[in-house]
Amino acid sequence: MIYTEYGDPSTLQLQEVAMPILSPGAVLIRIERASVNPVDWKVMSGGLDGLIETVFPVIPGWDVSGVVEAVGPDTPEFSPGDRVASYGRTDLIHNGTFAEFVALPATSVAAVPEGVGFDAAAGLPLTGLTALRSLETLELSAEDTLLIHAASGGVGYLAAQLARELGATVIGTASPSNHAKLAAIGVMPVAYGEGLVERVREIAPDGVSAVADFVGEVREDTLALLADGGRHVSIADPSVEEVGGRWVWVRPDGERLETLLEKVASGALKVEIDRSFALADAAEAFEASKAGTANGKLIIDVTR
Repeated sequence: MIYTEYGDPSTLQLQEVAMPILSPGAVLIRIERASVNPVDWKVMSGGLDGLIETVFPVIPGWDVSGVVEAVGPDTPEFSPGDRVASYGRTDLIHNGTFAEFVALPATSVAAVPEGVGFDAAAGLPLTGLTALRSLETLELSAEDTLLIHAASGGVGYLAAQLARELGATVIGTASPSNHAKLAAIGVMPVAYGEGLVERVREIAPDGVSAVADFVGEVREDTLALLADGGRHVSIADPSVEEVGGRWVWVRPDGERLETLLEKVASGALKVEIDRSFALADAAEAFEASKAGTANGKLIIDVTR
């Protein structure tokens, strides 16, 4: 799937393009699955123009799972036939993962353990690495009480699981329909919206020691709830850096992704899948993502 100019999902078109060039230290992946993230259609609308260089035509998509087709020179980490996954963002928006093949640096590629399916492996990279980087930036520990804004979303749900694994107390905002989902993983759910500060204070009267914002437009609530010396990060609001927070932008990292995939294999981390689409139906998948009603990852099945 490609688009030749910025626009809405209707600009996507299925087209034959040249096979990616396999550079030294790179892996050519025959794609089984990709997954949709909001950043994909935000990029397509021009939302990252000026932040990352774009070369048209663009193949969208950064998440991928599949099988190694070939390796470039000096790439001893992988061999043809290996099952792999990657967060495939590069320094250029051009060759993405909504395709049959993609070539990526070996450093961003992770082996997929036995027992982890291609759907889960494709649904994990961007959201999982974002969650992990956020918690690492917060230097989260078992002594912390963490507030997660949008705890039932793609990044928030994984961050909540990882934080609970560390032993932290976790309070998570979500719509009431998702409260049971959060409670099942040991998170104390609260409804977002007006009155949030008071609801969180009922659980944590002295405030929280850490906040992870995965939705945006909650900076004032964060500051109202943060205890003295507390830390906060956001993936959606760069203005937090004006008030002592950190704006987190996830990095490709094969080693960390492999750690997360091993947690999936062991059952310590669950990747929720909503539904899958054929590659030709990528525009429909983008519209489903924009609607914000999916309860889990939206998968692109390239084999359909």
